Amino acid sequence: MGCVHGKCCSRYPSSTDSEAGGYGEMGSCRNATSKHILTQRSLEIVPVPSQNYEMQYSVLTQRGYYPDSPDKENQDSFCIRTQIQGNPNVHFFGVFDGHGHFGTECSKFVKNRLAEILANDPELLDDPVKAYNSAFLTTNYELHSSEIDDSMSGTTAITVLVIEDAIYVANVGDSRAVIAVKNGNRIVAENLSSDQTPFRKDEYERVKLCGARILSVDQVEGLKDPDVQAWGDEESQGGDPPRLWVQNGMYPGTAFTRSVGDSTAEKIGVISVPEVSMVRLTPNHLFFVVASDGVFEFLSSQTVVDMVARYTDSRDACAAIAGESYKIWLEHENRTDDITIIIVHIKGLSNSGAGDTDGTTGASMNPASSRTGRGSSDSSAASGSEIYRSMRSEFTDLQLSMNRSPAIVVPSPSKPRELDGG
Repeated sequence: MGCVHGKCCSRYPSSTDSEAGGYGEMGSCRNATSKHILTQRSLEIVPVPSQNYEMQYSVLTQRGYYPDSPDKENQDSFCIRTQIQGNPNVHFFGVFDGHGHFGTECSKFVKNRLAEILANDPELLDDPVKAYNSAFLTTNYELHSSEIDDSMSGTTAITVLVIEDAIYVANVGDSRAVIAVKNGNRIVAENLSSDQTPFRKDEYERVKLCGARILSVDQVEGLKDPDVQAWGDEESQGGDPPRLWVQNGMYPGTAFTRSVGDSTAEKIGVISVPEVSMVRLTPNHLFFVVASDGVFEFLSSQTVVDMVARYTDSRDACAAIAGESYKIWLEHENRTDDITIIIVHIKGLSNSGAGDTDGTTGASMNPASSRTGRGSSDSSAASGSEIYRSMRSEFTDLQLSMNRSPAIVVPSPSKPRELDGG
């Protein structure tokens, strides 16, 4: 949902081009088909040889409709890098939703540096959770130190790191990752991340202890009683959500409680520490989706999974989800948000190792976000699922205590893939 000043969108969206990053030295990532007539993208396939399965993926990023800012850029960006550290079994997928005046610059900076820092961490495979925490905190520090003014700008980040048959999901902000699980004759959406907003009681209490005022825009402007906390939930009150404000000012107005950048909001508890979860893949895991909140603002996780399941071609699913998102945005508002979505199908995973849990001691359960999209029902069984495990390292406790438009893609060569968009 972004900051109060950083999002304004609406009807006929224009497309944006993605930028292909540099390529590594070796590997086996290939195109499955010719370019899609609507998205102008090829289906990409990357094998995971150690577990004898492959991932087939597609991505779409689309600028929102901004009636008051027709020249506004798409502030979303994405990063897909295969064969991290030259390892054919390690792959990275990320979506970054920028906000504020320099949101585009922030999301591009973070998508590049986060992936680079992870790839250069010699402990990545030994301790992915520690590597993730270190990468986010380092990226945040570097953004603060860069030439980009991130005082009132920043980006959320939702990322998936595939290591053999395990996926590690790191989230900062209110974008989301969700996985589709076959359960009998049903395909059930399981949230892999939990939206970090003031709707969450734990996040509300944390930022309040750091000095944030938590009020909706109507409350700040005097239209509603600031002493009455009557926000309801994200389904019913997404149009005027609770936001974070300094004690004696009408800024920054962030609707999230974690981000990268946002140095002003950092003073009132907005942190860059990710929540990291791990899932051991089984043959019942069909695909996962990584998307910005432009998708999940009005569509539930289950609705998105159902839409993907209807299509044999994930590019058709990307286009359908983007179209439905825009349609529902415009039924509620005179604008839309930027939309970015990555769909990754898991193909050919065998039963060997099925049912394994993560090997991390002390892993604790963390219920997925309650946000299901306004006006939508969600039958996701994420809360309490055995496949959803949250692992918060010592970095979290340390920093918490201190804070108190379809784009055209260059066809993939037979080498490690680095696909960046935005």
